[in-house]
Amino acid sequence: MATGQLNLPFDPIERAAETWRVHFGQSSAMAAVTSIMRAHQILLAQLDTLLKPYDLTFARYEALVLLTFSKSGALPLSRIGERLMVHPTSVTNTVDRLERAGLVRRMRNPRDGRGVLAEITSQGREVVSAATDDLMAAGFGMTMYGEAELDQMFGLLRTIRVAAGDFED
Repeated sequence: MATGQLNLPFDPIERAAETWRVHFGQSSAMAAVTSIMRAHQILLAQLDTLLKPYDLTFARYEALVLLTFSKSGALPLSRIGERLMVHPTSVTNTVDRLERAGLVRRMRNPRDGRGVLAEITSQGREVVSAATDDLMAAGFGMTMYGEAELDQMFGLLRTIRVAAGDFED
């Protein structure tokens, strides 16, 4: 599934790297970052297209999966933000959309009575199951790579996440 098929007769990032070297010097970091950003655009567009029939974005899908993985099917909004590594405002917006769609419901945290939990509904479980089937069938848009390459890519990108302080190595 190609996205934004430009079909240029050259690689514009490679061309930019060549020009960068002439004007600024070493270009490998710039070329790598630009490639990652372009890959992100492509993958997000592909995944969002696969999720559109479910009225989901990838961010909302991730939240549903996280709730599915939790023991009780419910998590505090703060824990959702922490696990998905997003700002609290993003979590609120995501849960709002999922709640309006009937895929989650908000409830008071029984532990403290003040905090709010998001709990996946049975409809949410059905939707996440069907959406996951579609994503798995499409290899999450990564079918051009083998398992070894995917593992290597995960390791390479993990280094950035560790350096950013996402978690302790």
